Amino acid sequence: MNLKFQYNKTSLQNLDKQLKIRLRAMPTLKNKESALRMEVKNARKLNEELGKKLEQTIRGEENNLRMWNEFDDSLLKIRDIKLSYRKIAGVKIPEPGEIMFSVRDYDLFNSPKWYPDGLERLKELIRLTVEKQLMEKKYALLEYARKKTTQKVNLYEKVQIPAYENAIRRIKRYLEDEDNLARAAQKIVKTRKQKTVEAGL
Repeated sequence: MNLKFQYNKTSLQNLDKQLKIRLRAMPTLKNKESALRMEVKNARKLNEELGKKLEQTIRGEENNLRMWNEFDDSLLKIRDIKLSYRKIAGVKIPEPGEIMFSVRDYDLFNSPKWYPDGLERLKELIRLTVEKQLMEKKYALLEYARKKTTQKVNLYEKVQIPAYENAIRRIKRYLEDEDNLARAAQKIVKTRKQKTVEAGL
């Protein structure tokens, strides 16, 4: 990282201020990164569990394929999905809420007896599918935030902080050298004056 700076006290103060901001932010960023890492791990686990549960539910219905072929799929529609949001380490995450269905009227006497039970099974399958999709979204959002936070931690830790420290060190050395040269020049001038005064006497 090429920092642009001047060899003066103003530039030194600005760089020192920027360095302090980054040093103060590091513990917070590291905590956020570790929190996100844990959340990503949990989300991955829950996503896998939901996937297995959904797969088992679908497999459980494979024996009833002939029944499902008779089912009128226009009976059940999703009317609305209520979502709530919560923040995890500063990341807004969707959480599944209530899924509202609209069930079209059907003739209970002329329809197969298993329709009411089939509607409930279908609702459960839809709930699981929506939960799985939201969990995948949650996992993707958390993973993205974790990557960004890790990048920022690495940027601060491995690039910016060392660059600021190096620039501050260089400016301090330059100012010390300049100060030493000024003192040396004053001593030389003072010595010359003394010699001239002594020579004049």
